[in-house]
Amino acid sequence: MEALLLLIALTAVFGVLVMPALRRRRERGELERATGPAGAGEPGYGLPHPGFGPGGTTTGLVPVDQLDVRLPGPDPELVAALEEAQRTQRWQPVGQLLALTDDSEQRWQRVQSLAGAAARELAAWRASGAQAGADAEAADAALGGGGADAPGHDPLAKRMPRADAGWLRRWRADEPADPGGAQVYAQFLVWQAMADPGAAEHRIILEEARTVCGEAARLAPDDPLPYITELFIARGLSYRAEDFRALWEKVTQRDPAHMGAHLAALPYWSEKWHGSRREADDFARQAAATAPAGSLLPALPLFAVYDHLPEITLSPGMFRGAVIADAIEAAHFALHQARPDHPVEPHVRHLLLCFLVLAERYAEAAEQVRAVDGYVGAIPWVDRDDPADAYAAFRALAIARQ
Repeated sequence: MEALLLLIALTAVFGVLVMPALRRRRERGELERATGPAGAGEPGYGLPHPGFGPGGTTTGLVPVDQLDVRLPGPDPELVAALEEAQRTQRWQPVGQLLALTDDSEQRWQRVQSLAGAAARELAAWRASGAQAGADAEAADAALGGGGADAPGHDPLAKRMPRADAGWLRRWRADEPADPGGAQVYAQFLVWQAMADPGAAEHRIILEEARTVCGEAARLAPDDPLPYITELFIARGLSYRAEDFRALWEKVTQRDPAHMGAHLAALPYWSEKWHGSRREADDFARQAAATAPAGSLLPALPLFAVYDHLPEITLSPGMFRGAVIADAIEAAHFALHQARPDHPVEPHVRHLLLCFLVLAERYAEAAEQVRAVDGYVGAIPWVDRDDPADAYAAFRALAIARQ
Protein backbone atom coordinates (compact mmCIF):
# COMPACT_ATOMS: atom_id res chain seq x y z
CA MET A 1 0.00 0.00 0.00
CA GLU A 2 2.81 2.41 0.90
CA ALA A 3 4.50 1.66 -2.42
CA LEU A 4 1.25 2.38 -4.24
CA LEU A 5 0.83 5.71 -2.42
CA LEU A 6 4.43 6.62 -3.25
CA LEU A 7 3.82 5.80 -6.93
CA ILE A 8 0.68 7.99 -6.95
CA ALA A 9 2.57 10.88 -5.32
CA LEU A 10 5.42 10.63 -7.81
CA THR A 11 2.94 10.56 -10.68
CA ALA A 12 1.23 13.69 -9.38
CA VAL A 13 4.55 15.52 -9.00
CA PHE A 14 5.58 14.51 -12.50
CA GLY A 15 2.25 15.62 -13.98
CA VAL A 16 2.02 18.94 -12.15
CA LEU A 17 5.67 20.04 -12.06
CA VAL A 18 7.89 18.04 -14.38
CA MET A 19 5.68 17.79 -17.45
CA PRO A 20 4.85 21.52 -17.55
CA ALA A 21 8.55 22.31 -17.15
CA LEU A 22 9.44 19.99 -20.02
CA ARG A 23 6.66 21.50 -22.10
CA ARG A 24 7.93 25.03 -21.41
CA ARG A 25 11.45 23.93 -22.33
CA ARG A 26 10.19 22.39 -25.58
CA GLU A 27 8.19 25.54 -26.35
CA ARG A 28 11.25 27.74 -25.78
CA GLY A 29 13.17 25.62 -28.24
CA GLU A 30 10.40 25.92 -30.80
CA LEU A 31 10.23 29.67 -30.27
CA GLU A 32 13.96 30.07 -30.80
CA ARG A 33 13.84 27.99 -33.98
CA ALA A 34 10.90 30.02 -35.26
CA THR A 35 11.98 33.51 -34.28
CA GLY A 36 15.67 33.30 -33.44
CA PRO A 37 17.14 34.53 -30.14
CA ALA A 38 15.40 37.57 -28.67
CA GLY A 39 17.31 40.81 -28.57
CA ALA A 40 19.79 42.47 -30.88
CA GLY A 41 19.83 39.59 -33.33
CA GLU A 42 16.09 39.76 -33.93
CA PRO A 43 15.19 40.93 -37.44
CA GLY A 44 14.06 44.51 -37.35
CA TYR A 45 15.50 45.08 -33.85
CA GLY A 46 15.28 48.74 -32.87
CA LEU A 47 12.45 49.70 -35.23
CA PRO A 48 9.99 51.98 -33.45
CA HIS A 49 6.86 50.47 -34.96
CA PRO A 50 5.69 46.84 -35.14
CA GLY A 51 5.49 45.00 -38.41
CA PHE A 52 5.45 41.49 -39.82
CA GLY A 53 7.39 40.09 -42.69
CA PRO A 54 6.29 37.39 -45.14
CA GLY A 55 4.93 34.30 -43.48
CA GLY A 56 4.42 36.05 -40.13
CA THR A 57 8.09 36.54 -39.23
CA THR A 58 8.94 38.85 -36.34
CA THR A 59 10.37 41.64 -38.46
CA GLY A 60 9.72 44.94 -36.69
CA LEU A 61 8.51 43.61 -33.33
CA VAL A 62 9.36 46.11 -30.62
CA PRO A 63 12.22 44.83 -28.41
CA VAL A 64 11.30 43.97 -24.85
CA ASP A 65 13.33 46.82 -23.34
CA GLN A 66 11.45 49.32 -25.53
CA LEU A 67 7.92 48.19 -24.69
CA ASP A 68 5.95 51.10 -23.18
CA VAL A 69 4.33 50.23 -19.84
CA ARG A 70 2.70 53.67 -19.56
CA LEU A 71 0.08 53.11 -22.23
CA PRO A 72 -2.12 50.28 -23.55
CA GLY A 73 -1.81 51.59 -27.10
CA PRO A 74 -0.44 54.46 -29.17
CA ASP A 75 -1.15 58.04 -28.15
CA PRO A 76 1.69 60.13 -29.63
CA GLU A 77 0.22 63.42 -28.43
CA LEU A 78 0.16 62.21 -24.84
CA VAL A 79 3.64 60.71 -25.04
CA ALA A 80 5.10 63.96 -26.38
CA ALA A 81 3.38 66.07 -23.72
CA LEU A 82 4.28 63.67 -20.91
CA GLU A 83 7.93 63.40 -21.89
CA GLU A 84 8.23 67.19 -22.07
CA ALA A 85 6.60 67.53 -18.65
CA GLN A 86 8.94 64.96 -17.14
CA ARG A 87 12.01 66.44 -18.80
CA THR A 88 11.27 70.03 -17.75
CA GLN A 89 9.13 69.24 -14.67
CA ARG A 90 6.58 71.74 -16.03
CA TRP A 91 2.94 70.68 -15.99
CA GLN A 92 1.70 72.92 -18.82
CA PRO A 93 2.24 70.44 -21.71
CA VAL A 94 0.03 67.77 -20.15
CA GLY A 95 -2.39 70.28 -18.67
CA GLN A 96 -3.06 71.88 -22.02
CA LEU A 97 -3.48 68.53 -23.75
CA LEU A 98 -5.96 67.28 -21.15
CA ALA A 99 -7.93 70.53 -21.35
CA LEU A 100 -8.35 69.94 -25.08
CA THR A 101 -9.42 66.31 -24.67
CA ASP A 102 -13.20 66.27 -25.08
CA ASP A 103 -13.82 62.55 -25.58
CA SER A 104 -14.72 61.11 -22.17
CA GLU A 105 -13.16 57.69 -22.85
CA GLN A 106 -9.93 59.21 -24.12
CA ARG A 107 -9.84 61.65 -21.22
CA TRP A 108 -10.22 58.73 -18.79
CA GLN A 109 -7.40 56.85 -20.49
CA ARG A 110 -5.13 59.90 -20.43
CA VAL A 111 -5.84 60.59 -16.75
CA GLN A 112 -4.99 56.95 -15.97
CA SER A 113 -1.74 57.13 -17.93
CA LEU A 114 -0.62 60.50 -16.55
CA ALA A 115 -1.31 59.47 -12.97
CA GLY A 116 0.48 56.15 -13.47
CA ALA A 117 3.48 57.84 -15.05
CA ALA A 118 3.70 60.28 -12.14
CA ALA A 119 3.51 57.43 -9.61
CA ARG A 120 6.26 55.47 -11.37
CA GLU A 121 8.41 58.59 -11.70
CA LEU A 122 8.17 59.31 -7.98
CA ALA A 123 8.83 55.67 -7.07
CA ALA A 124 11.89 55.53 -9.35
CA TRP A 125 13.23 58.77 -7.89
CA ARG A 126 12.85 57.46 -4.35
CA ALA A 127 14.41 54.13 -5.24
CA SER A 128 17.41 55.80 -6.87
CA GLY A 129 18.45 57.44 -3.63
CA ALA A 130 17.91 60.90 -5.06
CA GLN A 131 15.76 61.85 -2.11
CA ALA A 132 18.57 61.00 0.32
CA GLY A 133 20.98 63.05 -1.77
CA ALA A 134 18.60 66.00 -1.81
CA ASP A 135 18.19 65.80 1.97
CA ALA A 136 21.95 65.76 2.41
CA GLU A 137 22.31 68.76 0.13
CA ALA A 138 19.67 70.66 2.12
CA ALA A 139 21.40 69.79 5.38
CA ASP A 140 24.74 70.92 3.97
CA ALA A 141 23.23 74.24 2.90
CA ALA A 142 21.67 74.72 6.34
CA LEU A 143 25.05 74.18 7.95
CA GLY A 144 26.78 76.61 5.60
CA GLY A 145 28.33 74.02 3.32
CA GLY A 146 31.19 74.70 0.97
CA GLY A 147 29.00 75.97 -1.89
CA ALA A 148 30.26 76.23 -5.47
CA ASP A 149 33.87 75.66 -4.53
CA ALA A 150 33.21 72.57 -2.44
CA PRO A 151 34.72 69.27 -3.64
CA GLY A 152 32.33 67.31 -5.84
CA HIS A 153 30.05 70.29 -6.43
CA ASP A 154 28.31 70.11 -9.81
CA PRO A 155 26.86 73.46 -10.91
CA LEU A 156 24.89 71.72 -13.69
CA ALA A 157 23.08 69.52 -11.16
CA LYS A 158 21.30 72.52 -9.64
CA ARG A 159 20.00 73.54 -13.04
CA MET A 160 18.61 70.07 -13.77
CA PRO A 161 14.96 69.64 -12.67
CA ARG A 162 14.45 66.80 -10.21
CA ALA A 163 12.47 63.96 -11.79
CA ASP A 164 10.22 63.39 -8.77
CA ALA A 165 6.77 64.09 -10.30
CA GLY A 166 7.02 67.67 -9.06
CA TRP A 167 5.18 68.75 -12.20
CA LEU A 168 1.98 67.20 -10.83
CA ARG A 169 2.28 68.91 -7.44
CA ARG A 170 2.96 72.24 -9.13
CA TRP A 171 -0.05 71.71 -11.40
CA ARG A 172 -2.29 71.44 -8.36
CA ALA A 173 -0.62 74.40 -6.66
CA ASP A 174 -0.61 76.69 -9.72
CA GLU A 175 -4.13 75.87 -10.95
CA PRO A 176 -6.29 74.65 -8.04
CA ALA A 177 -9.43 75.33 -10.10
CA ASP A 178 -8.32 73.12 -13.00
CA PRO A 179 -10.44 69.93 -12.98
CA GLY A 180 -7.80 68.12 -15.04
CA GLY A 181 -5.12 68.63 -12.42
CA ALA A 182 -7.49 67.49 -9.67
CA GLN A 183 -8.52 64.39 -11.63
CA VAL A 184 -4.94 63.33 -12.33
CA TYR A 185 -3.88 63.96 -8.75
CA ALA A 186 -6.79 61.94 -7.34
CA GLN A 187 -5.92 59.00 -9.59
CA PHE A 188 -2.23 59.42 -8.69
CA LEU A 189 -3.14 59.02 -5.01
CA VAL A 190 -5.16 55.91 -5.85
CA TRP A 191 -2.19 54.35 -7.64
CA GLN A 192 0.03 55.27 -4.68
CA ALA A 193 -2.31 53.51 -2.26
CA MET A 194 -2.83 50.44 -4.46
CA ALA A 195 0.93 50.00 -4.91
CA ASP A 196 1.24 49.06 -1.23
CA PRO A 197 -2.14 47.99 0.17
CA GLY A 198 -0.51 46.78 3.38
CA ALA A 199 1.03 50.12 4.24
CA ALA A 200 -0.10 51.88 7.42
CA GLU A 201 -1.04 54.99 5.46
CA HIS A 202 -3.05 53.07 2.81
CA ARG A 203 -6.44 54.18 4.11
CA ILE A 204 -5.25 57.75 4.76
CA ILE A 205 -4.11 58.10 1.14
CA LEU A 206 -7.43 56.75 -0.16
CA GLU A 207 -9.34 59.18 2.07
CA GLU A 208 -7.27 62.03 0.64
CA ALA A 209 -7.97 60.76 -2.87
CA ARG A 210 -11.71 60.78 -2.10
CA THR A 211 -11.45 64.41 -0.95
CA VAL A 212 -9.68 65.37 -4.19
CA CYS A 213 -12.34 63.51 -6.20
CA GLY A 214 -14.95 65.66 -4.50
CA GLU A 215 -13.03 68.79 -5.49
CA ALA A 216 -12.77 67.58 -9.09
CA ALA A 217 -16.51 66.83 -9.18
CA ARG A 218 -17.33 70.34 -8.01
CA LEU A 219 -15.05 71.80 -10.68
CA ALA A 220 -16.62 69.70 -13.47
CA PRO A 221 -20.12 68.66 -12.36
CA ASP A 222 -21.03 66.92 -15.62
CA ASP A 223 -17.79 64.94 -15.97
CA PRO A 224 -18.00 61.26 -14.92
CA LEU A 225 -14.24 60.97 -14.33
CA PRO A 226 -14.13 62.00 -10.64
CA TYR A 227 -16.78 59.39 -9.88
CA ILE A 228 -14.97 56.77 -11.95
CA THR A 229 -11.82 57.33 -9.90
CA GLU A 230 -13.92 57.02 -6.74
CA LEU A 231 -14.92 53.53 -7.93
CA PHE A 232 -11.32 52.46 -7.21
CA ILE A 233 -11.51 54.16 -3.82
CA ALA A 234 -14.81 52.43 -3.04
CA ARG A 235 -13.13 49.10 -3.57
CA GLY A 236 -10.19 49.96 -1.29
CA LEU A 237 -12.33 51.53 1.43
CA SER A 238 -14.92 48.71 1.32
CA TYR A 239 -18.02 50.73 0.47
CA ARG A 240 -21.28 48.97 1.30
CA ALA A 241 -23.08 47.60 -1.75
CA GLU A 242 -25.84 50.21 -1.54
CA ASP A 243 -23.28 53.02 -1.34
CA PHE A 244 -21.41 51.61 -4.32
CA ARG A 245 -24.66 51.44 -6.31
CA ALA A 246 -25.36 55.09 -5.44
CA LEU A 247 -21.90 56.03 -6.68
CA TRP A 248 -22.40 53.96 -9.84
CA GLU A 249 -25.64 55.79 -10.51
CA LYS A 250 -23.72 59.08 -10.52
CA VAL A 251 -21.44 57.63 -13.19
CA THR A 252 -24.21 56.29 -15.39
CA GLN A 253 -26.22 59.51 -15.15
CA ARG A 254 -23.31 61.21 -16.90
CA ASP A 255 -22.16 58.46 -19.30
CA PRO A 256 -24.08 55.18 -19.11
CA ALA A 257 -21.96 53.28 -21.66
CA HIS A 258 -18.50 54.43 -20.53
CA MET A 259 -16.23 51.40 -21.01
CA GLY A 260 -13.53 52.69 -18.67
CA ALA A 261 -16.09 53.15 -15.93
CA HIS A 262 -17.29 49.56 -16.33
CA LEU A 263 -13.72 48.27 -16.16
CA ALA A 264 -13.22 50.23 -12.93
CA ALA A 265 -16.49 49.02 -11.40
CA LEU A 266 -16.32 45.33 -12.33
CA PRO A 267 -13.69 44.24 -9.74
CA TYR A 268 -15.85 45.52 -6.86
CA TRP A 269 -18.39 42.82 -7.69
CA SER A 270 -15.80 40.04 -8.01
CA GLU A 271 -15.20 37.46 -5.30
CA LYS A 272 -11.68 38.87 -4.76
CA TRP A 273 -13.22 42.06 -3.41
CA HIS A 274 -16.80 42.57 -2.23
CA GLY A 275 -18.97 40.37 -4.42
CA SER A 276 -18.99 36.96 -6.03
CA ARG A 277 -18.41 35.36 -9.38
CA ARG A 278 -22.15 35.39 -10.06
CA GLU A 279 -22.46 39.10 -9.22
CA ALA A 280 -19.52 40.00 -11.45
CA ASP A 281 -20.90 37.89 -14.30
CA ASP A 282 -24.34 39.46 -13.92
CA PHE A 283 -22.86 42.96 -13.97
CA ALA A 284 -20.82 42.21 -17.10
CA ARG A 285 -23.62 40.43 -18.97
CA GLN A 286 -26.17 43.11 -18.24
CA ALA A 287 -23.78 45.79 -19.51
CA ALA A 288 -23.07 43.75 -22.64
CA ALA A 289 -26.76 43.08 -23.30
CA THR A 290 -27.74 46.75 -23.06
CA ALA A 291 -24.72 48.15 -24.90
CA PRO A 292 -25.45 50.75 -27.56
CA ALA A 293 -24.07 50.40 -31.07
CA GLY A 294 -20.38 51.23 -31.33
CA SER A 295 -19.69 50.31 -27.70
CA LEU A 296 -16.99 47.96 -26.39
CA LEU A 297 -19.22 46.76 -23.54
CA PRO A 298 -19.90 43.35 -25.16
CA ALA A 299 -16.27 42.55 -24.29
CA LEU A 300 -16.86 43.04 -20.56
CA PRO A 301 -17.68 39.35 -19.83
CA LEU A 302 -14.11 38.46 -20.85
CA PHE A 303 -12.82 40.73 -18.08
CA ALA A 304 -15.21 39.06 -15.63
CA VAL A 305 -13.79 35.66 -16.62
CA TYR A 306 -10.26 36.97 -16.12
CA ASP A 307 -11.12 38.22 -12.62
CA HIS A 308 -12.10 34.68 -11.63
CA LEU A 309 -9.40 32.54 -13.19
CA PRO A 310 -7.97 30.01 -10.73
CA GLU A 311 -4.47 30.67 -9.42
CA ILE A 312 -3.25 27.36 -10.87
CA THR A 313 -4.68 25.96 -14.09
CA LEU A 314 -3.93 22.26 -14.56
CA SER A 315 -5.99 21.80 -17.73
CA PRO A 316 -5.35 23.97 -20.82
CA GLY A 317 -8.67 22.64 -22.12
CA MET A 318 -10.58 25.01 -19.85
CA PHE A 319 -9.62 27.88 -22.18
CA ARG A 320 -11.38 26.10 -25.03
CA GLY A 321 -14.55 25.53 -23.02
CA ALA A 322 -17.89 27.15 -23.79
CA VAL A 323 -17.74 29.93 -21.17
CA ILE A 324 -14.39 31.32 -22.30
CA ALA A 325 -15.08 30.65 -25.98
CA ASP A 326 -18.31 32.67 -25.74
CA ALA A 327 -16.51 35.53 -23.96
CA ILE A 328 -13.79 35.53 -26.63
CA GLU A 329 -16.36 35.69 -29.41
CA ALA A 330 -18.17 38.53 -27.65
CA ALA A 331 -14.88 40.44 -27.42
CA HIS A 332 -14.28 39.86 -31.14
CA PHE A 333 -17.77 41.18 -31.85
CA ALA A 334 -17.17 44.25 -29.69
CA LEU A 335 -13.96 45.09 -31.54
CA HIS A 336 -15.62 44.56 -34.91
CA GLN A 337 -18.55 46.88 -34.26
CA ALA A 338 -16.90 49.49 -32.00
CA ARG A 339 -16.42 52.98 -33.32
CA PRO A 340 -13.06 53.48 -35.06
CA ASP A 341 -10.09 54.31 -32.82
CA HIS A 342 -12.00 53.75 -29.60
CA PRO A 343 -9.54 54.85 -26.86
CA VAL A 344 -10.19 51.73 -24.76
CA GLU A 345 -9.88 49.28 -27.65
CA PRO A 346 -6.26 48.33 -26.78
CA HIS A 347 -7.39 47.14 -23.34
CA VAL A 348 -9.71 44.64 -24.99
CA ARG A 349 -7.07 43.52 -27.47
CA HIS A 350 -4.44 42.86 -24.80
CA LEU A 351 -6.74 40.65 -22.76
CA LEU A 352 -8.01 38.94 -25.91
CA LEU A 353 -4.40 38.20 -26.91
CA CYS A 354 -3.83 36.52 -23.56
CA PHE A 355 -6.92 34.30 -23.80
CA LEU A 356 -6.34 33.40 -27.44
CA VAL A 357 -2.83 32.16 -26.65
CA LEU A 358 -4.09 30.16 -23.67
CA ALA A 359 -6.77 28.67 -25.92
CA GLU A 360 -4.04 27.83 -28.48
CA ARG A 361 -5.72 30.00 -31.14
CA TYR A 362 -2.38 31.37 -32.21
CA ALA A 363 -3.25 32.87 -35.60
CA GLU A 364 -5.98 35.00 -34.03
CA ALA A 365 -3.61 35.94 -31.21
CA ALA A 366 -1.02 37.10 -33.75
CA GLU A 367 -3.61 39.49 -35.18
CA GLN A 368 -3.89 41.12 -31.76
CA VAL A 369 -0.11 41.40 -31.54
CA ARG A 370 -0.13 43.29 -34.83
CA ALA A 371 -2.62 45.74 -33.33
CA VAL A 372 -1.01 46.42 -29.93
CA ASP A 373 2.69 45.62 -30.15
CA GLY A 374 4.88 48.21 -28.49
CA TYR A 375 2.60 48.85 -25.51
CA VAL A 376 1.96 46.80 -22.37
CA GLY A 377 0.10 49.17 -20.04
CA ALA A 378 -2.99 46.98 -19.75
CA ILE A 379 -4.44 43.93 -18.03
CA PRO A 380 -3.22 41.19 -17.85
CA TRP A 381 0.41 42.34 -18.14
CA VAL A 382 0.25 45.05 -15.47
CA ASP A 383 -0.79 42.37 -12.97
CA ARG A 384 2.60 40.67 -13.41
CA ASP A 385 5.90 41.56 -11.74
CA ASP A 386 7.43 42.39 -15.14
CA PRO A 387 4.70 43.45 -17.61
CA ALA A 388 7.07 43.63 -20.59
CA ASP A 389 8.44 40.12 -20.09
CA ALA A 390 4.96 38.68 -19.53
CA TYR A 391 3.66 40.25 -22.74
CA ALA A 392 6.76 39.24 -24.70
CA ALA A 393 6.33 35.59 -23.73
CA PHE A 394 2.74 35.51 -25.02
CA ARG A 395 3.72 37.49 -28.11
CA ALA A 396 6.49 35.06 -28.96
CA LEU A 397 4.19 32.07 -28.61
CA ALA A 398 1.52 33.68 -30.79
CA ILE A 399 3.98 34.51 -33.56
CA ALA A 400 5.89 31.21 -33.45
CA ARG A 401 2.80 29.02 -33.65
CA GLN A 402 0.45 31.00 -35.89
